[in-house]
Amino acid sequence: MNIYTAIKEGKDNLKKNFIKHAILDSEILLSKAINKNRKYILLHPNEKIDPINLKYFFKLISDRSKGKPVAYITETKDFWKYQFNVQKGTMIPRPDTELIIEEALKITKNKSNIRVLEIGVGSGCILLSLLSEKKNFSGIGIDISKECIKLSEINASRLKIANRVKFLKSDIDNFNYGKYDLIISNPPYIKKIDLNYLEKDIISFEPKKALDGGLDGMTQIKKVIKKSAELIKRKGKFILEIGYDQKERTKKLLNEKGFFVDKVFKDLAKNDRCVVSTKI
Repeated sequence: MNIYTAIKEGKDNLKKNFIKHAILDSEILLSKAINKNRKYILLHPNEKIDPINLKYFFKLISDRSKGKPVAYITETKDFWKYQFNVQKGTMIPRPDTELIIEEALKITKNKSNIRVLEIGVGSGCILLSLLSEKKNFSGIGIDISKECIKLSEINASRLKIANRVKFLKSDIDNFNYGKYDLIISNPPYIKKIDLNYLEKDIISFEPKKALDGGLDGMTQIKKVIKKSAELIKRKGKFILEIGYDQKERTKKLLNEKGFFVDKVFKDLAKNDRCVVSTKI
């Protein structure tokens, strides 16, 4: 079987199972199976596929047809300008979250030697993307998951910035290390009842502890704001990702803890998504 036919069969299988982006997913999974980039397979549609690789490809298609996210199958995800290792047990980076990098770069444009803290570091994609852009910044990432800490360390090594970052297994309540010029967090903010309505790809495969924001969706946000008020330097900047309907409650909490809300910016779907504030 050649590349063109394999992609078509993979796409048809995925479509039958109601998988969105069936063609793209089929192309990415074939790239994984034959260890070539996507550009190569698009330029060589008539190339024959080794039977062992073909069998592997259809196994990957089977996994995807059951809803397993492509990022968990390939164990990689592109984010910002970089490629990150990802694995089951860590959240898959979202394009919307790249907006945090854009904003962080804007507000630190003329700064140097900034100390950054990320609360809930996951795969490390936010903190490591920022440190990769700003060579004189250093950072600390914390997470309650040892799998996330290990994965972040791997990604830091791959990006050759392990000397400027540390990762610590800790929940935010018990973290009391240092003072920071910039704090970033994308905490769980989905209401417990709404977890049941998430897409199958998400709820069946991604870690619930990284999604579950408690009964009102604000449980972890409250903790992060409270602790950030203690850990941030005066005039330090705090970037917090929130749910689409949490802007007013979040602004109120920030004001109560001594933050001035600079702006709220929207995600790619035009929903309120991140709050930028300054410690006063």
